[in-house]
Amino acid sequence: MQLSGGEILIQFLKDEGVEFVFGYPGGAVLHIYDALFRQEDVKHILVRHEQGATHAADGYARATGKPGVVLVTSGPGATNAVTGIATAHLDSIPMVVITGQVSTPLIGSDAFQEVDAIGITRPCVKHNFLVKDVKDLATTLKKAFYVATTGRPGPVVVDIPKDVTDPGIKIEYEYPQTVAMRSYHPTVKGHPGQVKKAAELILSARRPMIYSGGGVVLSRASAELTDFVRQLGYPITSTLMGLGAYPSTDQKFLGMLGMHGTYEANMGMHECDVLIAVGARFDDRVTGDTRKFCPNARIIHIDIDPSSISKNIRVDIPIVGDIKDVLNDITAAFKELKQKPDSEALASWWKQLERWRSKQCLKYDRNSDLIKPQYVIEKLYEVTKGEAFVTSDVGQHQMFAAQFYPFDKPNRWINSGGLGTMGFGLPAAIGVQLGHPGADVACVTGEASIQMCIQELSTALQYRTPVKVVNLNNRYMGMVRQWQEFFYDSRYSQSYMDTLPDFIKLAESYGHVGMRIEKPADVEAALREAFAMKDRTVFMDFITDRTENVYPMIVAGKGHNEMHLAPECLMDNPDDRELA
Repeated sequence: MQLSGGEILIQFLKDEGVEFVFGYPGGAVLHIYDALFRQEDVKHILVRHEQGATHAADGYARATGKPGVVLVTSGPGATNAVTGIATAHLDSIPMVVITGQVSTPLIGSDAFQEVDAIGITRPCVKHNFLVKDVKDLATTLKKAFYVATTGRPGPVVVDIPKDVTDPGIKIEYEYPQTVAMRSYHPTVKGHPGQVKKAAELILSARRPMIYSGGGVVLSRASAELTDFVRQLGYPITSTLMGLGAYPSTDQKFLGMLGMHGTYEANMGMHECDVLIAVGARFDDRVTGDTRKFCPNARIIHIDIDPSSISKNIRVDIPIVGDIKDVLNDITAAFKELKQKPDSEALASWWKQLERWRSKQCLKYDRNSDLIKPQYVIEKLYEVTKGEAFVTSDVGQHQMFAAQFYPFDKPNRWINSGGLGTMGFGLPAAIGVQLGHPGADVACVTGEASIQMCIQELSTALQYRTPVKVVNLNNRYMGMVRQWQEFFYDSRYSQSYMDTLPDFIKLAESYGHVGMRIEKPADVEAALREAFAMKDRTVFMDFITDRTENVYPMIVAGKGHNEMHLAPECLMDNPDDRELA
């Protein structure tokens, strides 16, 4: 089959099984767009900003497990995509970003719309490629998809000069079924000796904790983790990125840990004697002060990325491998050891955990005349029966969603964890909806975050993606305001939104339905009405209590046992006033 470079690219995507390409055209990629126009198998989603393209592809990837694909032009097209590339990189999301480049002879000459896309993206990709010969294009693309989706996933950039896609130059095309990369061989199977040591230590624990992260979701190991936990009867906590890998409504789940984690999860971490870390990377938002982290624990760390092990916290038993395989191997080792956990010690440990849980650390004022953001999320969970895909932006609303929407399934909670990217929620929701056309998709956001990529409301209309926007509008950059209240004597420097659009009129101007909700009594009805509109995007503007803070909270320099608790919680627990 004789094809040009542009045609090879599109035919390769078809052969690779790519369903959607999220992108925005420009001069350097027009040959590719012309090839795209002349076929119908690969569907293009025209976003309104390249950052929106990367976030939409990212959301699609997180919700489906398939790699997201992005196509942008050179220069500003590539630089506008960097924020979304970095977002995917820090959260280990499989994505292939194809950037246009000026023609090969012009590289380095400061040509129109030329930037060094390889140099700019090198710190925030898993790998990147510059294709200088059309003969290398198909193989390079195959390598890109292989690298993006294996081992610890991540974004890969393929920079393609315009002359490589010239329609006047045609070569023989054959889809590369496999690819060999001499220097890239991810470890999948855990070391048998380490697996046995881990099994022995796990069974000897008297105060165990299982700490799961986003790696469990990425490796599709939710079933294995669930079986592992239930077989042992041990308590489990999760990072923000790991929510849903283990059912959040199960009694053994203690909630999220870390900076805004639950009292019981954080205290359990602080007091445990054996910690089993599964697909987590000991992020600073999880550990708090590393000198105070799990002071009495011996630590087992399972991760596919060897560079993550002992990077932030030194561990006792490292196991490099795919989580699904390693958990199965440890379970098999239990049977060989013919040993059971110490039931008496475990019962005593659970009594202590239940005492910590009884503090009800997520308590808030349910009698307020103002809409509490926590209440909106609780009603969102009730209306969607816990089955929705929920994207979020970044800030207080993100934490409220994580705390008050219990996820029982993986790949349902879609948010920017590592980079904390405002503007992520709406385009990500569009990508999720395209991946799951019949599902309920909610974007939980705030009035500051939503405005960063609000132009993607136009994309939602064009492609009929009926996402439901839940805007928790407190007229502040809520998390910034909270920190200014706690640590800057309430000097609210530039955190108040003095002028806001009428979101209802704005949504309607984009062709969508807009709702404004100002009373707690109207919250549930509004949500039910919105989700009943299966074919419409609905923007719900909830006017919430502007003074509400996220609790619990661990501040910088503090350990897991040094949490700030909510005033409502402290009123019922006078012995905990030192935690105020």
